[in-house]
Amino acid sequence: MTESAPNVPMMPPGDILNWPMLKIIYRTDPQNIEALLPPGIERGSESHVHLTVYNFPVHEEPEYGVVVAVEADYKGEPGLYTLGYGIDQEAAIYVSQEMNGQPKYECDTTFYRMLNKVYARCSHAGYTFLEYEGQATDVVENVPDHVEDEWWIKVSRGAGMGHAQPTYDFPPHVVRVHSSYGTAYKLKVDGTLKLTESPWDPVAQCLPVAETPDVHLWWPEFKGRDISLVGKLDADAFWPHADTIGGSRWPGENGGPKRG
Repeated sequence: MTESAPNVPMMPPGDILNWPMLKIIYRTDPQNIEALLPPGIERGSESHVHLTVYNFPVHEEPEYGVVVAVEADYKGEPGLYTLGYGIDQEAAIYVSQEMNGQPKYECDTTFYRMLNKVYARCSHAGYTFLEYEGQATDVVENVPDHVEDEWWIKVSRGAGMGHAQPTYDFPPHVVRVHSSYGTAYKLKVDGTLKLTESPWDPVAQCLPVAETPDVHLWWPEFKGRDISLVGKLDADAFWPHADTIGGSRWPGENGGPKRG
């Protein structure tokens, strides 16, 4: 592989701002996505799953993480419904959930590029649920600047135990994360995605791969971000989705997993 020198991002060697994101996009069956979405969030026109593995500075230190999202619409607006952010920095978990409904939870992630080799592994509660190994190949032509909407859910169940009916201190609201991006650099990656069954992060069980994933390394340019409440969901219908696996709110059923 020969990388075109004028397009290669230039930053101080070793600066973590120069780390790319590993973007893995694949198609699953539409019913798999529908089963995970709370009433009021609709499956998008394409049944794509988006896995993003990253290392980015948060609180001025590295945060390794993985994002699991599916294409979904809210009130006819296309976007990504985020099922979970697995991160390795505990300080960013609870404030993110409480303030914005960002579904962060603790997860161990290994992610690196060495020459052309690209490797990622994500583990939670003793289960490795995602592994990817591949080779960076061709430079991909930069895509035009674009915007992206991401849907989170901010909610707080009622204090106390044993509620006979759905009870909230703050009923479920949709949070819209409106982001603007450019692309500094993009590399195609060819390799193998391995999803392993996990009771805590059931990507393999709930979102199985239906066709060969599209994978690339992406060096984004962050141009803007706005986070706001945009509407309420039906509180009674949302109740089964109020329980969590880690912090990921999926699948939508009470009880949660037991440690193996």
